[in-house]
Amino acid sequence: MNFVEELKWRGMIHDMMPGTEEQLQKEMTSAYVGIDPTADSLHIGHLVSVMMLKHFQRAGHRPIALVGGATGMIGDPSMKSAERNLLDEKTLRHNQDSIKKQLSKFLDFDSDAPNAAKLVNNYDWMKEYTFLDFIRDIGKHLTVNYMMSKDSVKKRLSSESNVGMSFTEFSYQLLQGYDYLYLYQNEGCRLQMGGSDQWGNITTGTELIRRIMGPEAEAFALVCPLITKADGGKFGKTESGNVWLDRRYTSPYKFYQFWLNVSDEDAAKYIKIFTALSQEEISVLEKEQAEAPHLRPLQKRLAQEVTVMVHSEEDYNTAVEASNILFGNATSDTLKKIDEETLLSVFEGVPQFEISRDELSAGIKAIDLFTDKAAIFPSKGEMRKLVQSGGVSLNKEKLTDHDSVMNTDSLLNGKYLLVQRGKKNYFLLIAK
Repeated sequence: MNFVEELKWRGMIHDMMPGTEEQLQKEMTSAYVGIDPTADSLHIGHLVSVMMLKHFQRAGHRPIALVGGATGMIGDPSMKSAERNLLDEKTLRHNQDSIKKQLSKFLDFDSDAPNAAKLVNNYDWMKEYTFLDFIRDIGKHLTVNYMMSKDSVKKRLSSESNVGMSFTEFSYQLLQGYDYLYLYQNEGCRLQMGGSDQWGNITTGTELIRRIMGPEAEAFALVCPLITKADGGKFGKTESGNVWLDRRYTSPYKFYQFWLNVSDEDAAKYIKIFTALSQEEISVLEKEQAEAPHLRPLQKRLAQEVTVMVHSEEDYNTAVEASNILFGNATSDTLKKIDEETLLSVFEGVPQFEISRDELSAGIKAIDLFTDKAAIFPSKGEMRKLVQSGGVSLNKEKLTDHDSVMNTDSLLNGKYLLVQRGKKNYFLLIAK
């Protein structure tokens, strides 16, 4: 597999240094991508560069994931309007371990293959490096004029907010440049990859390598476009914030729903970037989409591939079943199978009422429960009418008698009752 050709048809190359493709065809090459460790989970904004490493390994090359423990303590000025919070070492190590666990789903770290992936942390080689040694060994090789010419610096200095840029952030590109030099010398790394906003920092690294190692030193750069949405909105952001890979922050159901709900235009782009499906498989899906766009085959396959890759087949199946509860003809059996985490994800935002577990244990008529104890119906008369016309369901089963006695046997996960009024109005009752 030709790595550059693979990335080209996937729309994943924004810019590339001359000679990069020749280097990759010549020999197995090591390349790295930097990952910010300010959280103990990656979010889908990281996925583009992670997929680049995945394709890189599939093409027979050796991927290196660099966790920016040192640079994460400073903050990259690229595309940012403010400095970030600094982390302590304990937090950093915890975040690194969590990130490696997530990366292991995409990359082979553990085999004895010559191109097994490696995780490194730049804090390990920066923590003992004194400031005086660093500015003497590294700082003298790059002029301020050169560093000022980078877009990330120019944008920040000319911004209307008048925030300016601290020396700490100005020095970021020197530190990232040194990372590349260190990996060049110690890991034989010849390529750095990242998003197009990183081009300035990456080329500072290639320049530093040439100035220190000599003009014949070969170091290359390749960046992918920044991912956008067709409507101009920011990719990976929802009303509740980032879409995370860790289920503690974004449930597998919500993760699945994110991909399922992208526009047709975005689905056609994302399926190339965020899956390992072949060009032929994607062509078939695109044809199906053109013939029957209402069936959304691109979105469904995209959501399946990414959810299985990040979570598991089981989580994907649960997410599909959960989607049917809201949007399909799911039965009470489906509802009873779903775990509490997924149930709460599906019904996040629906009106909730707390009811007394003791009153439920003693038995209470549905009409009293749904009017007096939880204001699902404004009156008993209205509830009677709707029950008679078949418009009320409890846990996805039609309620046929408004005087049915409810007790704790009806609870889902020993805690919840799901009431449906009409077709679209759901209410969640929580027994406490």
